[in-house]
Amino acid sequence: AEPGAIRHLLVDLGQWDPHQLPSLRSTTWDHGFTPELEAEAERLLASAGQPMAGDGERLDLMHLRSVTIDDEDTRDIDDGLALELTEAGVQRIWIHVADPGRLVEPESPLDLEARRRGSSLYLARGNLPMFPLQLTTGPFSLRAGERNAAWSIWVELDAQGGVAASGVQRSWVKPTYRLSYRDADELIELAPPQEADLLALHALLELRRRWRQGQGAQLMDQLEGRIRVNGGSAELEITEPGPSRNLVAEAMILAGAVVADLGCRHAMALPYRNQLPATLPSQAELSALPPGPVRHAAIKKCLGRGLTSTTPAAHFSLGLQAYVQATSPIRRYGDLLVQRQLLAHSQGLDPLSSDAMLDLINQMEIGIRQAVAISREDQRHWQQVWFEDHSQGQWPAIFLRWLRPQDQLGLVHVEELGMDLAAECPDGCQPAQNLVLRVQLVDSLRDQLRLRATA
Repeated sequence: AEPGAIRHLLVDLGQWDPHQLPSLRSTTWDHGFTPELEAEAERLLASAGQPMAGDGERLDLMHLRSVTIDDEDTRDIDDGLALELTEAGVQRIWIHVADPGRLVEPESPLDLEARRRGSSLYLARGNLPMFPLQLTTGPFSLRAGERNAAWSIWVELDAQGGVAASGVQRSWVKPTYRLSYRDADELIELAPPQEADLLALHALLELRRRWRQGQGAQLMDQLEGRIRVNGGSAELEITEPGPSRNLVAEAMILAGAVVADLGCRHAMALPYRNQLPATLPSQAELSALPPGPVRHAAIKKCLGRGLTSTTPAAHFSLGLQAYVQATSPIRRYGDLLVQRQLLAHSQGLDPLSSDAMLDLINQMEIGIRQAVAISREDQRHWQQVWFEDHSQGQWPAIFLRWLRPQDQLGLVHVEELGMDLAAECPDGCQPAQNLVLRVQLVDSLRDQLRLRATA
């Protein structure tokens, strides 16, 4: 009934890994890829340079000065950006997306395994990929200086940031260089003349971001803290919102909007993401709250969960009439399904029906839900380990809202950690009230963390 004491004993006896995740055990991620799947991956790796069906129909975009922007440690690169000035003098945004479907056939062993997983799994100690690593970091990735198979989405914006014209097609791309977010932020800030394309992309996508905001999109940029494992120890990693992260995020949302619009116009079944309209606090109520985490908490409390459906519907917090995730086919199986529907449509074939697509969505959702549960347990565990290492610390906190007022349990934001945390709070706390957060009890083997915030 209470396994914590047993875990402590087994750790003392050297019979239990203190960082073992019960939810990970006996899952497909725990088992890894079978020897047969690894052999199939090696076969695809060896054949990647050979001509494949449809290669001759790809649009050659290798002349464009494309760039990929990712975290420094990212090895599976599934998207890139380029800017083209058309003969009519119009700035055209190109969003390139990796094309793993060039090598992975539907219903093949690797395809079925990816469907079973549903997505890659992100853990504090590293990521467990949806496909074998030699493929995700090899021919699936948009590697700088090499010819890569891709799906390329082009968009021309109007003066307000709406989509004036767009298209989607298979392509060959050759990224000119790769940037980290930090490098890209510096280039955007310094604005060297040789990076005119990057600066123009930044300006265009900022225009698009403002357009979405005008359509009701909820933009809630703030610091985000996450625990990573480095050399066996838990370390806090804080991601700061910056111009390059906004640029990439907006480009990915734009690509999803364009693909969803294409699906709508051709009555195509896709794994559309939607979110029901929400009744937000009045403008007067929001204005009374300080901007940032406190105001964001008041908005998030009102938002519904994102849903997946084979028929398009509006996505409230994105400010879009239709949206589909379409830019991470190496990491999300649903994005690969989108590419296959686009391929069938482009070849004049019948895409999957709504029923067939729904069946595939239901299959992959099983793995996705499992991955989410494992990821949450993993992050909760390593957060507890981090607080064990910092059990004597104290941090300034801001009260956000009550979770269970009868138990004095509230939600607080700790800027220094980039986290919203549940904590015991004083009676009568109001949003934006300043508090000090301390550890009351922490035991990672018992899965326990109790925090107390005091005035």
